[in-house]
Amino acid sequence: MPQKYIFVTGGVCSGLGKGIASASMGAILKAMGKSVFVMKFDPYLNVDPGTMNPFQHGEVFVTDDGAETDLDLGHYERFIDVPLSKLSNATTGQIYQELLEKEREGAFLGKTIQIIPHVTDVIRKRIERAADESKADCIIIEIGGTVGDIEGEPYLEAARQFHREKGEGNVLFAHVTLLPYLPVTRELKTKPTQSSVRELQRRGIQPHIVFARADQDIPKDLLKKITLFCDVKEGAVIPNVTTPNIYALPSIFESYGLSRILSKELKFSYIKPKMVVWDKFRKGPQKSIKRRVALVGKYISHGDAYISVHEAIVSAAFHNNVSCVIEDIDSEKIEKNDEREWDRMKACDAIIVPGGFGNRGIEGKILAAQYAREHDIPYLGLCLGMQIATIEFARHVAKLDSATSEEFSTRAKHQVIHIMPEQKHIRKKGGTMRLGAYPCVIKQGTKTARAYKSKRISERHRHRYEFNNAYRKSFESLGMVIAGASPDNHIVEIIELKKHPFFIGVQFHPEFKSRPLRPHPLFDALLKATLKK
Repeated sequence: MPQKYIFVTGGVCSGLGKGIASASMGAILKAMGKSVFVMKFDPYLNVDPGTMNPFQHGEVFVTDDGAETDLDLGHYERFIDVPLSKLSNATTGQIYQELLEKEREGAFLGKTIQIIPHVTDVIRKRIERAADESKADCIIIEIGGTVGDIEGEPYLEAARQFHREKGEGNVLFAHVTLLPYLPVTRELKTKPTQSSVRELQRRGIQPHIVFARADQDIPKDLLKKITLFCDVKEGAVIPNVTTPNIYALPSIFESYGLSRILSKELKFSYIKPKMVVWDKFRKGPQKSIKRRVALVGKYISHGDAYISVHEAIVSAAFHNNVSCVIEDIDSEKIEKNDEREWDRMKACDAIIVPGGFGNRGIEGKILAAQYAREHDIPYLGLCLGMQIATIEFARHVAKLDSATSEEFSTRAKHQVIHIMPEQKHIRKKGGTMRLGAYPCVIKQGTKTARAYKSKRISERHRHRYEFNNAYRKSFESLGMVIAGASPDNHIVEIIELKKHPFFIGVQFHPEFKSRPLRPHPLFDALLKATLKK
């Protein structure tokens, strides 16, 4: 069977969930026995999201090979359970950088470099490279932004050319669009969807599937109206109604016959997908046990800044049959002794301090770690969260009052966290940290070892600073356990406290490897610790 390609575009406005729709189609195809690889093209000129503000862009997702990528790759990995790579994300900045480097090398022999064919050729070759290296049956390509954005034009043109070259039956277009609700007339409107599809048609693209996004149930007559006015086959307008659990969407989409549409349009033999596990997500946890988890950070005003952490908690709660409420706690408010924020945190059954950069809100995170340690509250520190736990331990157990990180004070007497030697002279930003998957050896007999049930693991990293080994022996004598380290035993990867029910900090980002069908061992252990408490 020739490789099949699915292009996913968006209309009306951004933020509709193209990534979730792409990932859900990937999950259904996998359930049909197909191998899947997913890509995303981001139209912005940044080379990658690594240096972009989380308030604007949300989380930076890191792959095994160290690529700093768009957060949608996290959704792809969670739904299709396949580790992706740098081939899965490209920005306009990368496209132009690659093109101009070739031009400087004389690869074009003095020709005029243009959007068509040169930029579109680079885009198409990126898709072909991903297809060749992944050898997947189906390649899903999400085009970021909204149809009509000037930045996205080259990608739509490249997709049109790709369709012309590969032919009908090998390329499918899916369009995610909004049906806005007008409270005055109490109805959903299809006109924006019609206009959006018309914009696609002007570019020579006819969508095979339309995902109609709405917050209310969509009447059947509106689905028929979209079918007629957008020239889409009957049954190929799929309701995409807001659901409290995104992992229910593969099952919901399949209930509208999406697998049959995919097999028919892409011309491959139909195999009924095995959706048993996805069907469970529509039912939710069966027990009435409820747990609250405090996520103490400084980017909480942006819903996607800690999206992988949120999803890792949701996955662990689901598999422990627990109804979980995540309380986003503002570390700056904790730092300013905001009574209401403190009360919200104290009402939680566990505390997580996620990653981040800069000294804003740091003291609030240290106070959160101190509260967890002193009150036997299950604690999980992720990357910066481990460094925070180390600083808190140094100040209040080892009595080193001035203890901090070199990141926050280059003149502090006790820099219990310091910059990695190989990072000292790096000045460029973006792609220069310790990135990607690195091995870790776990100390046997620890809580971490019981969680992982393994002596050696591999986890994804994104950091410049590390535990200062000058304090290692003294901290161990006071009850800190170095539960995991690099194979040469130089880099401290995991700390935990001996006399605490569950207090673990890790230098890596375990949330990136959590899956809805397979929760990460540390998040699973954290939820189990709340059940024991």
